[in-house]
Amino acid sequence: MAYIGFAKSPYGPSKTFDAIIEELRRRGFTIGFSKHHWAGDLPFGLVMAETDRGPVAVRWSLGKEFSMRLEEVDRETYDEFVEDTIEYTNADSG
Repeated sequence: MAYIGFAKSPYGPSKTFDAIIEELRRRGFTIGFSKHHWAGDLPFGLVMAETDRGPVAVRWSLGKEFSMRLEEVDRETYDEFVEDTIEYTNADSG
């Protein structure tokens, strides 16, 4: 299975990436590979991770405090979520 998620974060891109990866680990995911896409002039981004439980993509935006929710989806929904987010941001990879 694959997972998509939504996070709110009061942090910048780097600290938000770390917070999302740490939250995934706290929820029992083992991270093999991860990457971060964001647009420098927009207040959101996308963290992607390959895990022992399947691929995970978390879209984040600015918020007052850190929070994250995840949902299990099929691969087609995951792929569309990633494609739509990257297309919308015309994101830079970091």
